[in-house]
Amino acid sequence: MPRAFVFLLGLLAGATATLLALHGLQDDREELARYRGVRGFAEQRFVRAPDRKKLADDALRGMLAGLDRYSKYYDAAETAAMERETGGRYRGIGIVLRRPIAEGRVLFPLRGSPAEAHGLRVGDRILELDGRAYGEFDEAGVRAVLSRDDADAVRMTVASLDGGRRELVIPRESVVEPTVRAERIVDDARKIGYLALHSFSRETATEFDAAFERLAAQGMRALVIDLRGNGGGTLASAIAIARRFIAHGVIVTTENRKEVLPYSAVPEEASHAGFPLVVLVDEESASASEVLAAALQDHRAAVVVGAPTWGKGTVQTILSFPEWSTSAKVTTSFYFTPAHRNLEHGEDAPFGIAPDVLVELTAAEAQELHAFLGRQPPPPEALPALRAWEEREKVRVLDEAPEDRQLASAIELLQGRRPGPGAERP
Repeated sequence: MPRAFVFLLGLLAGATATLLALHGLQDDREELARYRGVRGFAEQRFVRAPDRKKLADDALRGMLAGLDRYSKYYDAAETAAMERETGGRYRGIGIVLRRPIAEGRVLFPLRGSPAEAHGLRVGDRILELDGRAYGEFDEAGVRAVLSRDDADAVRMTVASLDGGRRELVIPRESVVEPTVRAERIVDDARKIGYLALHSFSRETATEFDAAFERLAAQGMRALVIDLRGNGGGTLASAIAIARRFIAHGVIVTTENRKEVLPYSAVPEEASHAGFPLVVLVDEESASASEVLAAALQDHRAAVVVGAPTWGKGTVQTILSFPEWSTSAKVTTSFYFTPAHRNLEHGEDAPFGIAPDVLVELTAAEAQELHAFLGRQPPPPEALPALRAWEEREKVRVLDEAPEDRQLASAIELLQGRRPGPGAERP
């Protein structure tokens, strides 16, 4: 091919690329002009002067909301909350206060927290916080002081249950927000363990391993994992927990416009393969919790008990914009269970996972149960002190668990008995 002709082809290709770039630039300019035009109209004519930053946030929010029901734009405050939830950590001292917060009573310090390490105890009443009387703070003010970034420690004066006063200096550190909750033995005779996964953060798999080992140290021989009310979170944590019980095969597959990505079992990580297991789910179990439940169900590693799940069969990817302290989440893949089921609900699929044993609750039962599961329960080691507080002051401090027919059915299965009416798949 003559060199002049090759040179001409190069010029044409370059010109085409330039024209395409200019066309794209023109489209960008037109889109920005449309945005500025509408924004200008709102700024000039709206009955109150609008906040320009909020207008931009709302425009971005609407743009992503129009893609599907899961894509979303997060402003600075929403981004901070999301990062805390998915990261599984926050800066603070690690305490749970009894409601009403205005009383300043410490329900319990979190396990392994700075508050626990530096002497804050069950029932302590906070009298002063960083040199000010506790009564001067509202709830938001209390939380702001406990999590401030501009100081290394919280100084407080507290009165213990016996009336003694103490001065404490507690460092603000990175604290794990517990997602694995309420671990306990629910049947002493057969040593059936129980734990609830409230959500999936980057810390959840580590929390799960520690809780499993504590229950195993108590002689646990079977386990109930409660995923009810768990709306999902970090996919990697759900996969990691599934790998504890599944030694071979696919855990989940994600498929997008470009590739199919299988996430497989890792034999050396299957430390609990064959362990007797029941998983509880309901209509609020979604996303990563459905990935875990479906993997265990498809591999017959667990019996799934409860109500049909929500049905969220998509994966979202989050991109942060540090310069604005904001972020965006868009749907990037569909996920499929090991049996290649996509669980996305719609007109033809009104739910996600059909439980192996159907035990449906009434609306009142479900509401009471979700409220109970949503609260942060005390660690087992705090229970004696909490009961002593109740006895000393003749008050109810501990939440009483509601009647739970789904958990009762799970326990019956692990006891070797067939659960009562309703034991069928939908």
